[in-house]
Amino acid sequence: MSIVAIIGSATPPGRLRRAVAEALDRSPAETQLFDLAEHPLPFAGSAHFEAPILDAVATADAVLLATPVYRGTYTGVLKNLLDLLPVEALQGKPAAIAAMGATDHHSLGPDWHLRDTLAWFGALTLPTSAYLSSRDFTDGVPGDRGVAELDELLAGLAALADALPEGVTLGPAPLAARARATPRGG
Repeated sequence: MSIVAIIGSATPPGRLRRAVAEALDRSPAETQLFDLAEHPLPFAGSAHFEAPILDAVATADAVLLATPVYRGTYTGVLKNLLDLLPVEALQGKPAAIAAMGATDHHSLGPDWHLRDTLAWFGALTLPTSAYLSSRDFTDGVPGDRGVAELDELLAGLAALADALPEGVTLGPAPLAARARATPRGG
């Protein structure tokens, strides 16, 4: 079972990356971490582009999207990655959301907006997410509450991925996938 984690930040690695990386290290799953600050991508809509990160997301059994809160939502670099992914990369795939902001007041923005985007892909998003704030760290080190939340999130993500029967879909394809399969006017 493989989990790919994406850190959706445009700035050098910080507390969120450290917390997620340590949680992945504790996970019994095969894991891979991509930090968008270290893997710059072209703007969506530019010429065809291939990158290891796109293949990793498409072939993973499950995906964790982790983002700092920017302007009350998830980051533009994470949105750009999602715009570069084909619908099939996340369709029917277990997904989890982790976010970090200065205070708990910002917790719902990225959660709500990412859920809408993941629903567009037809991803199977865990019902709850992990949210870390400044109070969950001491000198950049994640504290017990943040560690426990991320560990629970990854365990839930792995459990969902393991529980899915091979080749079984849980409902119709998302509208975005149906639109791609149906010619205009058809």
